[in-house]
Amino acid sequence: MKEIITKHFAEDLITLAGNIEDGELVTDEEWETTLLLDFGNAIAAVKSKEDLFGTVKLFLRKLNIVRGYAIRMINDDGKTMSTYVHDRTVTAADDPLILEVAKARYPINDGIQNMVLNSGGPVFLTIDEEIARGCNAGYLHFWKSVSFIKVVGMPLQTASQKWGILWLAMEEQNIPLVESLCSLISIAISNIKTNEQVMVLKEKLEQENRHLNEQLGHIYNAEIVGRHPKMQDVYKLISRVAGATSSVLILGDTGTGKELIARAIHQASRRSNKLMVKINCAAMPVNLIESELFGHEKGSFTGAFERRTGKFEQAHNSTLFLDEIGELPLELQVKLLRVIQEREFERIGGKTTIKVDVRIIAATNRNLEEEVNAGRFRADLYYRLNVFPIQLPPLSERKEDIVPLANFFIGRYSRQNGLAIKGMTPEVAHMLQKYDWPGNVRELEHLIERSILLSNDSKLREIHLPGINNDSSVLDITPPQALEAMERYHIIGTLKRCSGKIGGEGGAAEILDIPSTTLHSKMRRLKITKKDYK
Repeated sequence: MKEIITKHFAEDLITLAGNIEDGELVTDEEWETTLLLDFGNAIAAVKSKEDLFGTVKLFLRKLNIVRGYAIRMINDDGKTMSTYVHDRTVTAADDPLILEVAKARYPINDGIQNMVLNSGGPVFLTIDEEIARGCNAGYLHFWKSVSFIKVVGMPLQTASQKWGILWLAMEEQNIPLVESLCSLISIAISNIKTNEQVMVLKEKLEQENRHLNEQLGHIYNAEIVGRHPKMQDVYKLISRVAGATSSVLILGDTGTGKELIARAIHQASRRSNKLMVKINCAAMPVNLIESELFGHEKGSFTGAFERRTGKFEQAHNSTLFLDEIGELPLELQVKLLRVIQEREFERIGGKTTIKVDVRIIAATNRNLEEEVNAGRFRADLYYRLNVFPIQLPPLSERKEDIVPLANFFIGRYSRQNGLAIKGMTPEVAHMLQKYDWPGNVRELEHLIERSILLSNDSKLREIHLPGINNDSSVLDITPPQALEAMERYHIIGTLKRCSGKIGGEGGAAEILDIPSTTLHSKMRRLKITKKDYK
């Protein structure tokens, strides 16, 4: 904040410069102006109360006409004033009276302070006269005890706010000097207060960030690893939306951890006492998805030998996670929209309307806006789901998180397999950070799991990245062959983990976060047969 110093002061500076140039002797007035110029330069560097005290102490004591000074500030209550900075040389530091005055909170409307604050200019007081007319403020008696005869009070204010009063013990009525001093000190106080507010806000944000991280660590059982600013933004969004009932749409590439974020939102919500219900819209045949979502009555279709409760019923008073919502057929999108809007449905073959209270969290790796434009996704359903979108960054955009994630997975799979592997070598860490991770966190996890099983050391010293010369820390990728080799290796490893199961719950397609039809196509293209993963 920059305040305009008085016109008189500015003219003095011009005059002083001219006199010095002409070699004339410097008058007392010009000397004061020089002092004020130096004082202004020093004030510009003031950042704290102690800085202000040091600067005021240094410069005011150079003015022979000033016998003592004090700055009294308006307190937060807006009704009282207290000493902010005062001259510590006018009496002994342990003088009981000065200690009392320095700590006391005097009412603004005491007949003196309010008069000065509202004056708009210097107010000169004679101590004995004020006491004689009945003013009993402690600071008046203190001034008398140190033999002050006259004092001048000047309101400290900027264009937007009154801050307090500058008191100077001086008998000469040098109004331009006092006004210039107050202009400079007011600017300094305004800057100090602004800086203090910034520091308070910074500390508050840091505390909130620490609290949020602790809360996230507790709620999510340390499953979410990531300190990158983009992940910090995700955490803040989770914290903000968790307590609401609004629909959430989680967007991100395959393997970025969309389900983990959905579970985090659920665990932080008021519905956390019930399990989150999940359905993968891409993992089931079209003719069974409706039954999975809404259930069916016995005999409603061939093979319906008993009544089945759908996911919506199971998720009553809880959360329903619709994974890969972009794969849902258009005819089912209409029915899903109705349930989300009306909060009611009928089972297949049923006549009873079932009312539910379900919080919807959907996820997709598709660009739903493009799907809407292409006619593959209903615009009304998109707008209903996209109330609160959360975009997850790919691992390639937060490479600072790769090593912490890798260490997390090393610890997890070491414990699961009864191994004592602690961390990795710097060479392995370097290779992990240089790789682009097209499969994101899921690819990293599977690679670490495999490397743990192949390791015979207390540290991970070797990592087999597709298309990389593992005797070097330099990437040796030759697209597209290297990418195909990596994809083939990744799919085969996943199929082995799933004992060859491709579709359905717990199948490779679900783990890879792609439709089973897409996985079949990839397997044909990459020439993956049963002998590769059985």
